[in-house]
Amino acid sequence: MQVSILSTSDVHGYIRADDFRRPLLNNQLGLTRAASVIAEQQSQVAATDDVVVTIENGDFIQGSPLTNYIQKIVPNQTNIYQELADKISYDVRILGNHEFNFGREYIETVFADTDNLLNANILDDQTQKPFVGQPYKIITRKGIKIGIIGLTTQFIPHWEQPAHITNLIFQDPVVTAEQYIAKLRPQVDVLIIAYHGGFAQDLQTGAPLEKLTSENQGYQLLQLPGVDALVTGHQHREIAEVVNGVPTTQPGYRGNYVGLMTLTLNEEHQRVGATVEILPTGESAEREDIVSLIDPLQNRVNDWLDMPVGHVGNNMTITDHFAARLHNHPFIELVNRVQMGATNTQISNTALFNNEVRGLTDAVTQRDIMTNYIFPNTLVVEALTGQDIKDALEVNARYFKLDDQGEIILNPLFTMPKVQHYNYDIWSGIDYTFDLNKPMGQRVTSVIKDGQPLDLNRTYEVTMNNYRAGGAGNFPMFSMDKAVREVQRETADLIGEYIMNHPKVHIPQPTNITIIK
Repeated sequence: MQVSILSTSDVHGYIRADDFRRPLLNNQLGLTRAASVIAEQQSQVAATDDVVVTIENGDFIQGSPLTNYIQKIVPNQTNIYQELADKISYDVRILGNHEFNFGREYIETVFADTDNLLNANILDDQTQKPFVGQPYKIITRKGIKIGIIGLTTQFIPHWEQPAHITNLIFQDPVVTAEQYIAKLRPQVDVLIIAYHGGFAQDLQTGAPLEKLTSENQGYQLLQLPGVDALVTGHQHREIAEVVNGVPTTQPGYRGNYVGLMTLTLNEEHQRVGATVEILPTGESAEREDIVSLIDPLQNRVNDWLDMPVGHVGNNMTITDHFAARLHNHPFIELVNRVQMGATNTQISNTALFNNEVRGLTDAVTQRDIMTNYIFPNTLVVEALTGQDIKDALEVNARYFKLDDQGEIILNPLFTMPKVQHYNYDIWSGIDYTFDLNKPMGQRVTSVIKDGQPLDLNRTYEVTMNNYRAGGAGNFPMFSMDKAVREVQRETADLIGEYIMNHPKVHIPQPTNITIIK
């Protein structure tokens, strides 16, 4: 007998095969396509004596213009998420870290009727029990008892606004898993961990792939005795491996893959073999019943996105992302100006989040803003010393390196094991120089503010997004302890208002970054 485990993760509200940008650049994705792949796999198993289990592994209700529209404009329609999950017949669902972007109360509303939500390690500090969901679920199918434990990365407090995680305890998922493995293993034939987190180490060697924190503890979960399979997510990676006999998958991002693990059981229902793969969805047809369910809302979202906002000139389109990060760009400068204007500061930093960001054409719509600034970030002003700023710039300077011919290239640390363009900031309000011939940590050779060298002992007010303000991205010099004020409005909204209030925006190419190679 075989048990097949199908999973999606990090759908991020991309239901249709549409990334919302116009002209459409990517339609090889979407829950509608993933649902077709899942249905095909389910139908193949239905004709046999085998068993199939389906898992939605988190980051489902945040991340697209559609999810923003639901949260902002039609919050009474959050039931659509449960309706979508029911159509696909997920056996269990897991909390993702981005579920918390809209706050604890929103999570409790969205998942109020989700009786298959698993959450073993995020507890209410009063009850000491899961604040939503249940720790595990046991499914009996064709005589096989299957236990599933649901876990979420414990690193959320390092990113999230404190108001969004009030009275919550984030327990170590590995310790929590050990406790529930001991409880469930005697009761079940197959034990699965579904973890919204990823891997910080090479799966075969254990060698670190990134700074080892408690963000991605999948490797440690694979070492726990008694685990038959591990579903992961969070990093948006495409992983299908068997480690010490235990299969694990990570099925990409926005429904572009479905994870498939197949366990072979002997007559005693013990795992004696396993295969893994990730199934691409891009060539599969969109499942019509899900298209019919989401289209009325999707059409309203598209009407909202097509609302005109204003004009910004003809130099804010991004065609070379590496050059934009190397030399700054008018679009990046616009975001920094918005941040400084909203917080009354003179220094700001922001990131060009990914290579799908295309900047703005002259005539700007709500769609342009929402598809260029994709996160629900708010703004934080921190009181930083000049030394703090210089130290942060040293972290940014790691983004580049010189190849054997002395040419500037992207440091692989920002693409492996996952792409992290969002952890490279471009600054406005200061002029600075990176000398890439020097060792990392010694590359910032000049920082100028108002024509004078930055005073390393003086305190300056700096605006950044709330994600960075907590130190996320290996910026230990940033901390909410240094916050002096916040603007609790989403930056995308502030960008729209800025453009409407400045009908003749013109930002020339910035010249504040000098790179020596």
